Formats: sequence, C-alpha cells, structure tokens
Amino acid sequence: MKVRCCIVGGGPAGMMLGYLLGRAGIDVVVLEKHADFFRDFRGDTVHPSTLQVMDELGLIDGFLKLPHQRLQTLDGMFGGAPVRVADLRRLDTKYPFIAFMPQWDFLNFLRESGQRFPSLRVMMSTEATDLIRRGETIAGVRATTPEGPIDIGADLTVACDGRHSTVRQRAGLAVEEIGAPMDVLWFRAGRRPNETENVFARVEPGKMMVTFDRGEYWQCAYVIAKGQYEAVKARGLQALLDDVVRMAPILSSGISDVKSWDDVKLLTVAINRMMRWTQPGLLCIGDAAHAMSPVGGVGVNLAVQDAVATANLLAEKIRNGCPSEEELDSVRRRREFPVKMTQRMQIVVQNNIISGALRPGNQPMKAPLIVRLVTALPWLQKIPARFIAIGVRPEHVHSPVARAS
Repeated sequence: MKVRCCIVGGGPAGMMLGYLLGRAGIDVVVLEKHADFFRDFRGDTVHPSTLQVMDELGLIDGFLKLPHQRLQTLDGMFGGAPVRVADLRRLDTKYPFIAFMPQWDFLNFLRESGQRFPSLRVMMSTEATDLIRRGETIAGVRATTPEGPIDIGADLTVACDGRHSTVRQRAGLAVEEIGAPMDVLWFRAGRRPNETENVFARVEPGKMMVTFDRGEYWQCAYVIAKGQYEAVKARGLQALLDDVVRMAPILSSGISDVKSWDDVKLLTVAINRMMRWTQPGLLCIGDAAHAMSPVGGVGVNLAVQDAVATANLLAEKIRNGCPSEEELDSVRRRREFPVKMTQRMQIVVQNNIISGALRPGNQPMKAPLIVRLVTALPWLQKIPARFIAIGVRPEHVHSPVARAS
C-alpha cells in the first residue's frame, strides 16, 4: 500500500489531520489500533478554540447536535470557601463555553464527516509496529491488521499515537520529562435527575477532587500524590469512597456504582515534550510530541491545534511528495511556544496549588492570594478563562480545499 501521508493514531490530532488532508484532496490513511474509539476517561473537554475550528470547517451545527454538556464557569470549594477561577461568559468568542462530550463521539463524528473525501481512508484494528526506512529517511510503517501484516509506504509519516508513541520510540527520538506531582483516579458515580451542583473542584487538607456533571452520571477525578496509588489501594476501596462522599456529599447516592477497583482507572500524569519533532520523512504532533497535564483539560485542544497548524503549513507541500525536514520542522517552530507556555502555566498550578493541597496535614486551608483576588474581582476571571478556553496563539483553518471533480 502506498500513500502520500500515513497518520499513526486515530486520536484528536490524527483524526483532525486526516480530515484536513482528505479535505485538501491528499491521499492519506489514518491507522487506529483499536476496533473502535470507545475508551473511557479520555479527554472529553472540547474548548472554544476547537469549537471555532469546527465552525471554520462548516461542521459546528452537526457537532453540537451530539449529546454534550456546557460549562461556562469554573467554580470550586477551597478549604470550605467558595471560589471562582474563570468565567467564559466574559470572553469575546463565538462559543463561550466548554463542551463536555465523550471523545469517541468527537472522533466518530470526524470519521463520518470525512467519508465524503475519497482520498481519506481510516483503517481500524490496524497497529503500527515498526518503521520502514530508506537510508536515513522514514518511508512508511509496518502494521498488523486482522487480515495479517501490511507494509504502508508513505512520503510522510505523522506520529499521532499518544504519549507512549510506538513511532517515536522506533525512531529513537528523545523526550524531555518535566514531571508532575500527582496522579489521578477516574471513576463514575450515578446521578439522579434532580441532582445539580456548580462546584467543579474541591480542595481540602491533603485531598483534591474534580467532578463533572455528565447528565446521566458524575465523572470524578480524585487527585493523589505521585506514586501513591498502591498506598491508596492498601487503605481499601471503602476508605477512598468515604473520603469522596465527605468531600462531595452530592455523590452519596451514586457512589454505589463504584463496586470494585476495576471501576477506578489510574491516570499516570506526565508532562513532557520532545526537543526534536522530526526526522526525514517523519513528524510527531499531539501527545506524541508533548504530553500535557490534565490541569485545564487542554490536551485534546492542543492536539487539534497541532493538526490545524500541520495542515496549514504542509498540505500544499505534501501534494508533491515529502516536505524537507526543514519544512517539517516549521510545525515545531509554530507550535513549540504555545506548548511551552501552556506547560509552564500547568506547572505553576501544580507547584503552587496542587502540591500544597496534597501535602498531608490537618491545618485549615486558605486559597492562594491570586485565587482569592480572581474570585473577589470578577473582571479578572476573563484572564484564566481566555488561557484555558482559547489558549496561546490559537490556530485557524487556512489549509486548501480540493476542487470538486
């Protein structure tokens, strides 16, 4: 099999880039190792920056018909005191809300929308296992399919296969680990129709938890200190659930849905980034190039922004073969600053709020001064809202559209 571009990984970066290149009439294949997109507790927050991209692609009306919930303010309880850290209603943007939508719905929507492009092919149950090399140049991938192994030759291979990227590993590209002080336990709790609460995050001495109202259930993230998962398990599931209900009494009726540790998923939090995103014939974007902390829920949206920038910069060049490594590196030069700035702000939050919240102790907690100022002065809530919702240097769709035949 031979294509202009082979994209490894059918996550937000891979599916968006596949859609954009298919829209441009470029012969592209997206490889997704799973049979479907159904994975629980993936990034489900679609921010205004991504909603704007969907609008620019003419997809927004159909997209917003999918089941979702909308979040406009980020409210919390810090040591028992209410805080508000962001208000998206103050933003001058067409879509001043975060849409909570299962990631599989987002990815399925992109796949179905892309079916009208004859040059785009999405291969499910197809796992890239190695790279094809022609001298120093990456010339495609070797993959396994339900029918057996396949070699896919490609002028350009794009790694979008996540923070544990096989393609990145096979290419021998190094990652700079920045670190994170926490891990996250994800679980669902049942929600009754009359249960509603605006509290988004709860911080108490030695404990922190985030809850999302997902309509039919509460999606919960219980934050623990890095490497403490086994210690939490040793205390027993009931001890964890008791802590959860003490922090969020609204979960008391639905917490029975968590019946065993199988219902609790561990997310090992990492922040890292590659110094070099390319080799001849190869480009890494999304989580394969930079893993983000869950702080702000920006991971999906950074991946989409990478895909838009890649199509803007490279689509015309890919038509004629593989862009030079200098041309491929234009994606890093465009996207590295937003990635670094976002990670820097995540580290500030981790080091100044989360680390302190997770420190053992029973001393009364007071919100940091900056949080109290933002809560007291509503006009300040626009600043974190813009950073979370729009991000640093948002991308807009400028990639070409194939002429109708």
